[in-house]
Parts: sequence; C-alpha cells; structure tokens
Amino acid sequence: MNTSVSGVVTEQPLKPSRRSLPCLAQSKTLPNHLSNHSLQQGSHLKDTLSAGPCTTDIPVQSEKPPLTGSSVNDLVYGSQQDSQPKPWAPESVIPICTIPQDDDQEWSTIESEQRTYDSQTDHIFLLQTPTQQGLLEPPSDERMDKELSVSENSLFFKDGKKRIDYILVYKKTDMHVEKRSTFEKNLRAEGLQLEREQSITNADVMFVKLHAPWETICKYAEIMNIRMPFRKKCYYTAWRSKMISSVQKSMRHVKSWLPRNPMQLDKEALPDLEEAESYTAPFSRARMHHFTINNKDTFFSNSTRSRIVHHVLQRTKYEDGKSKMGLNRLLSNGTYVAAYPPHEGSYKSRHDIITHGALNHRHLLYERWARWGMWYKYQPLDLIRRYFGEKIGLYFAWLGWYTGMLIPAALVGVLVFLYGLLTSDHSQVSKEICDANDTLMCPMCERNCSYWMLSESCAYAKMTHLFDNGGTVFFAIFMALWATVFLEFWKRRRAVLTYNWDLIDWEEEEEELRPQFEAKYSKKERLNPITGKPEPFQPFVDKLSRLLVSVSGIFFMILLVLAAVFGVVLYRLVTMELFASFRWEFVKKNWQFATAGSGVCINFAIIMSLNVVYEKVARMLTNWEHPRTESEWENSFALKMFLFEFVNLNSSIFYVAFILGRFAGRPGAYAKLFHRWRLEECHPSGCLIDLCMQMGIIMVLKQMWNNFMELGYPLLQNWWSRRKVKRASHDEASNYYLPQWEQDWNLQPMNNHGLVDEYLEMVLQFGFTTIFVAAFPLAPLLALLNNIIEIRLDAYKFVTQWRRPLPARAKDIGNWYGILEGIGVMAVITNAFVIAITSDYIPRFVYTYKYGPCTDQGYTDEKCLTGYVSGSLAYFNKSEFGTHDTGYCRYRDYRAPPWDPNRYEVTLQFWHVLAARLAFIIVFEHFVFGFKAFIAYLIPDMPKDLCDRMRREKYLVQEMMYEAELEHLQKERKRSGSRYHEWP
Repeated sequence: MNTSVSGVVTEQPLKPSRRSLPCLAQSKTLPNHLSNHSLQQGSHLKDTLSAGPCTTDIPVQSEKPPLTGSSVNDLVYGSQQDSQPKPWAPESVIPICTIPQDDDQEWSTIESEQRTYDSQTDHIFLLQTPTQQGLLEPPSDERMDKELSVSENSLFFKDGKKRIDYILVYKKTDMHVEKRSTFEKNLRAEGLQLEREQSITNADVMFVKLHAPWETICKYAEIMNIRMPFRKKCYYTAWRSKMISSVQKSMRHVKSWLPRNPMQLDKEALPDLEEAESYTAPFSRARMHHFTINNKDTFFSNSTRSRIVHHVLQRTKYEDGKSKMGLNRLLSNGTYVAAYPPHEGSYKSRHDIITHGALNHRHLLYERWARWGMWYKYQPLDLIRRYFGEKIGLYFAWLGWYTGMLIPAALVGVLVFLYGLLTSDHSQVSKEICDANDTLMCPMCERNCSYWMLSESCAYAKMTHLFDNGGTVFFAIFMALWATVFLEFWKRRRAVLTYNWDLIDWEEEEEELRPQFEAKYSKKERLNPITGKPEPFQPFVDKLSRLLVSVSGIFFMILLVLAAVFGVVLYRLVTMELFASFRWEFVKKNWQFATAGSGVCINFAIIMSLNVVYEKVARMLTNWEHPRTESEWENSFALKMFLFEFVNLNSSIFYVAFILGRFAGRPGAYAKLFHRWRLEECHPSGCLIDLCMQMGIIMVLKQMWNNFMELGYPLLQNWWSRRKVKRASHDEASNYYLPQWEQDWNLQPMNNHGLVDEYLEMVLQFGFTTIFVAAFPLAPLLALLNNIIEIRLDAYKFVTQWRRPLPARAKDIGNWYGILEGIGVMAVITNAFVIAITSDYIPRFVYTYKYGPCTDQGYTDEKCLTGYVSGSLAYFNKSEFGTHDTGYCRYRDYRAPPWDPNRYEVTLQFWHVLAARLAFIIVFEHFVFGFKAFIAYLIPDMPKDLCDRMRREKYLVQEMMYEAELEHLQKERKRSGSRYHEWP
C-alpha cells in the first residue's frame, strides 16, 4: 500500500476506454457557441440559494393587471429589457421557505394554504385572449429566437437559477387535494424544492416543477451508490509504451492520407465524447474531496438528477401507512395525471450546428442521430446513454449490433439468390418441365379444373429454382452459425458497454411493490429477506392457482390462432375452385397464385387484428397473476406477448411448410375436408414457392405497418394535440412560445410497458430471418433495410415525438436474450425440416445417386438429373375419374402405375427418399449444434484485455484512494483546526 502513483504509472499501458464521461458542459473541446446556450447556463449563474429544503414561493391571488398586446408578450416571453422571463403570476407572493421543517404547526399552515390554492380557480394565471395587436406574428427569425429563449429559460424556476429536474402534472378539478398536499409537503421535507405553474392553454392543468438542491443530490447519490469520476486515468510511460505510441502515431499519419470512413460521426460535432477519461467510485459525502468537482451545477448530469428525484418520489408518503407511498400509486389513482423529466430544450435551431454549435443534448441527438440524413452513420451510444439512460442505450446498442451483423447475412443471402438466378436457365429440372409439351397432368381441383400440360408451369419451376438450389443447404448452415456468432459477440459487446458505462458492479436495487399487489395481499405479511421489513406476500397456493389460470388462457389464445389458420385454409379450399373458373384468363391461368396471394393478405389482416386482442388478453392475464414488482410484471407480459405473436405470425407459415400437400391423397382417392372440399396439393415444382410467397408478403407488410404505427401514429396524435392547443388559445403562434414543460406535456408518453414493443418487433423479425431462412434467402436483406429505417424511426420518435422517459439503468437486455437463444435452436431444427421435407433437395439427391444415369459413378452434375421429373411423377388411368376419357395423366407422387400388380401403392423409391430425409435431419442437426457449441466455446463472454483492464483499474483505484486520503490528511494537519472540507 506504500506504492506511489508515480511508480504505478511506469508500467505497461492499458487500452483506453470511455467510462463515466463527465457532463457535456465540462468538456474543454466544446464549440464556441455550445457553451453559450442552455448546457452551461447554470454555470454562469449564481449558486442555488439553499436557505433550507424549502425555498420556493407560492403565489396567491391579488388584483389582475390589465393585459394589452405588448404586456401579453412580456408575460410570456419577458420584456426586452429583462433577460429573465417575467412570471405569469402577480407580484404578490407569500414566502414559505423561511419556515423551519420541524415545526408541525407551521407545516399545517403551509398545508392549508396549499389546499386553498388547489381549490381556487386561479383565473389570474389564465392568459387572456390577446388583442389584434398581440396576434401580429413576428418574422420567422425573431419568432425562432423567442422560441429558443423561452425554451432555455423554461428549464429553470422563475428565479432563473434552480434547474427543473422533474415535472408533475395534475388537474385542479381532481378530488385528491389532501393526498397531493401531504405528498408535496413530504417532498419538501425530503429536501426538494417545488414551484407551481398553470398551463397557458388549459386552465385546469397545473404543473409542479421540482428541483433538487446540491445537498439533497449529494445525500441521495450516496444512498443510491451512484458512481462519479474522481481521478483521470493514468497510463504507462515505459519505453515499450513510447515505442507503441510512436507506431500508433505513424499509423494515424498514414490513415490521414486515406479517405475518411463515412460511417463515423464527426468528432468536432460530438466534442463531449472526446473528454479525458476518469476513474469512478461510489459517491460519498465523507470523501467528497476525492471527486473532481469543477462545477456543482454540472457535476451531476441532468439524467442523473432526474433519476435521483424519481427515487425520492417513489419513496415519499402521501398518507399514513406502510404502503401509502410512491409516485406510481398517485398516478394510478389519478392524483397526478403525468410525471416526467423535462427535455433539455428545443431540438431545432435556425442556426447551423457546425458554425454555431448545439443548443443542448437533445438538439445534438437530433442533428447527429435522429435525422434521416444520418442513416448511414454510427450511433452516438454514449450520448444516447447520457440523455436517455443505460436501459434505452442498451436497446439501441443491441439494435445497432444486430443491424451491423445483418450485413454479412444479407450479402450471403443475395449471393445465394443470384446463384439461383444465374443457374435457373441451366437447371436440368427446369429444362425438363419447360420441354414437357406432351406430359398431360391430372386436374388439381374437383369441378372447374381440367387436364393441363406440364410445360405450362415453366415459369413456376424457374421461380422455384431461385430459392431451391445447391446453395440452400449451405445458407441454412451459415445462418445457424451466424445466429450463434451474433449472440456470442453481443455478449462481448455488452461487457464492454457495461464497463464503459459503470455497470459492472451495479446491482439492481430492491424494487418497490406494485400497488395492485399490496392492495390484494395487504392482510398477509412476512419479513422481506433483503430489507428486513414486513411486507405483503402471495401464498404459494394462490400463486400456483393464478399461474394455472394464466397458462390456460395462453393455451386458449393459441387455439384461437389455430382456429384462425384453419379458417384461412378453408378459404383457400373454397376459392381455388372459384379462381379456376374465373372469367379473366390471366387469373384463370394462374389460379394457384391468386389463391395463395389472397390467402396471405387475409391471413395478414387476421394477424394484425388478433394482435390487438392479444395485447389486451396478455395484460389481463398478467394482472391476474398479480406480479410482485414492475420488472416481474414486464417480464411476464413480454413472455406472453412473444408467445402470442410468435404463434400468430408463424402458424400459417408452418402450415405451408410442413402440412400443405402432405395429406392430399392421390387421384381417385383424394382426402377431403368435411367430405366436401378437396385438400390442396403441391405444385409439380414443389411447395417451396408457396412458402416464399407467404414469408415475403407477411414480412414486407408487417414491417410497413409497424413503421407506420411507430412514427405515423404519434405524428398524427401530436398534430391533433397541437391543433387542440391552437383552438383553445385562438392564436396560431402560441404553440411556438410554450414553455418546455408544456411542450413536453403535449407530446406522447412512452408506452406503459416500456421497451417491450420495441424488443418484440425485432425479436420476431429475428425469428423470420433465421427460422425459415432456407426457404427465403432474401429475408436478411429485407430485415437489414427495415432496421436501417427502424433505427432512425425510433431515434426520431424518442427525440421529437415522445416525452423524455425516465433515465433507467440496466446491465443487459433482460429475458430477451434467452428468447433469442431459443429462436436460434428452433432455427436449426426448422431449417433441417424445410430442406428435408419442403424442398426437393433430398429427392434430387436420392435420384442422382440411386436412380439417375450417374448411379454409382461418384460425382454429381446437372446431367445426372436427367429424367428426374418423369421419375417423380406417377401415372393414373383417366377412366377411373368416372368419365369416358381414355389414356393416362400424371401426378406428383412415388406410386406404382395402374398396369402394375400393386397399382397405386408407394414404391421403393418413396421409402428411400423418406429414409434419406430422416437421416439428413439427424445429421444436419447434430453437425450444426456441435459446431454452434464449439464456436460458443471458442468465443469468451468477455474480451481478455477488458478483464485485464478491470483488474488493473481495481488495483489503481485502491492505490489512488489511499494516496488521496493521505494527501487530504496532510492538508488537514496544516490547517488550523479545520475539521470539515470547505469548497474553494
């Protein structure tokens, strides 16, 4: 422990990492104009007044001054002489901040004042209808400047010094005045400062602005073990390190002559991502001198401050009682209608970001991430994490990683498709089908279908060859291994992110109970083994019974899905007769395409309709289970939604892949549904083209619908909200001058179940990309194109269309990783069955080596498939249809001809093909699963250099903490009896 830092610095350097980056305002490489905006506005103001935990004034009624056209603008924007916005309330206020916290009598006085305030109409806050002079719209540049000025100033209290950390919204007509008053009184007792503001556009809506002073932030940062930077990272200075650094400089010099990577973000546009690295440690007020605190206003980022305030809100009581606490309960019972952290100002500016810099983090994210012009750029993950929190940052990191990994899969899929396209004209099977002008085929339906020539399906055969060729098996193996590599390398990527974002040692804190759980089981209590406090609990028998009911509901919904698929099958059986007798010659000639295409569209409509029902059923079943915490509720809800939508989306595809045409029977003995409708049979060129059509149409339509619902629906909702605001205020320009908290109120809140919808959409797409990829090699390409759009859609939605969500922490993507692993296993099995059963790969393989002209010659060629089409078709006597026709027609099956003693019985070739299919499934699965396990074993979950860096950092942190403590003690000895640390 006597080793000095200078001695430690002479060792081998570590690979740099960005961990716990300081706030944007602390960067020394900021653009000139960036520091002049709201990001550093707090640093130019005086320190927050801290005369106690409650330093805010509550306005009371007084006489309303007359409003003119100019005074209205002064009230909203502030006068030209005053840089701070004038308050909308009158000048008469009652100071309540000088009242001691421990005086019960004075607290009751405050409470009565708040009740009186809540019960009043408060017309004094209403913005009166402006005169015609006030309706004069200023020029666009002046309007934008006023908008930005209001946006910046509305991030603070009326004094312009206390930054708003959280917003609570309630309606004055609500009947929960006492709960709200007690809750806000207790918030002041916890150290928060409150200020009320009435909505400009709705007299019934009130905003409560919350600010956490420095002392309160420090107190709860220590309680929550928030890691903060305390010393810059040091690296080795040995000769070997200097040599390596010189080589790196030479390489950088060489790279400077090469073209710049267009996907990388401009470093000058993101200066906060290039700050000096620092070691971090859990914040402690006793060791405050260890941490690098250059500015109290910017030491804790805005997202950290909002998270601390939310922590206080969730643990503050609103009534006497063990469980009468928490903001969630007040939101559920209607005491407050909304609660959210405010956005950091406007995301737009009339000035160019390159010349004038970014106004705030939101503006920076919009310009460098959410705009459509940035679709090819890397994502600024550190900035996303800083603004939205680690949980949302991990989602976008996973989405970006998944999109990047789709690039090689899409390239290989396109190559396989191009291989089929280039070899379609040279395929022996396609040639035989196209040249079979004298091969008469049996009718494919009962009443309206006639005999047809095999050569009529020439185009069908060529299209099938695009997806069913020699590269099918290779691509299926490649995608199975790709899924393993994707998941294994994601674990490594996640480990690096959790290290850089200070999540390695972070453990999820004990969550509070859901209000519904407490209300249901409040009479039964037991000690919590974590907190040691009594809390409600759910008996095992009750939990098991509710779980059984929930599982029964899941099975019932799955049966409902199967019933819907059965309805689509019935539709196809009925309409194939209609399309076969259609008046249009094109439809009549291609009645199979018309039947399959219309069936897919109807199936898609049923899928999207049932999704709405599934969400309500999943929510009802999850609430019936009464999960203990919000995370348990979210995991249970996510699992149900995945099961419902997975079965709903893939059941029809499973039918086409493994059931269609397998039980159709033969001519003269067709299988019929309800003894009326003849079952469908596969085309002579195979059923794979039907599977491709099913997957392609559903995948494209679903992605288009999801993109509309993610962006189009919020845009329409926000447009309607703005329209109602304009109608209420009778001022077309009033929306531009709303303060930031009211602009956020007019935005759409994030989904109640968080990121479940976002993950669910991508996980289902991952299933589409891997499970049936052997039948549709273009699926990775469609997924790649969709994800490029999806990233920008989600980014635009989070930055511009949604209220700012609470910055939450998380170490991984939750139970979605287990679902992805399950899909990877299912993909291996499904692709094995698709190749063996759905495609013609195995029948062609058996014919080549056993029945073709190249039997026992040890090589394969297209000529070895000569006669394959004729060998896969059986004969049927047309007179057995009950008509006077003579001769024979052909149908696809391995059966003996009518002149054989065992006529219409399966031949030996059928059993050879069946045995080869089963053998292929077993060999394929064992080979791929073994290779997957070997790859997973070779790829460690954490990079070795990261392990070494973590171990060394732990050692250096101990040394630095020890030396910092010694240095602090030496300084204290030199002082004249100073016991406490004083700020410089």
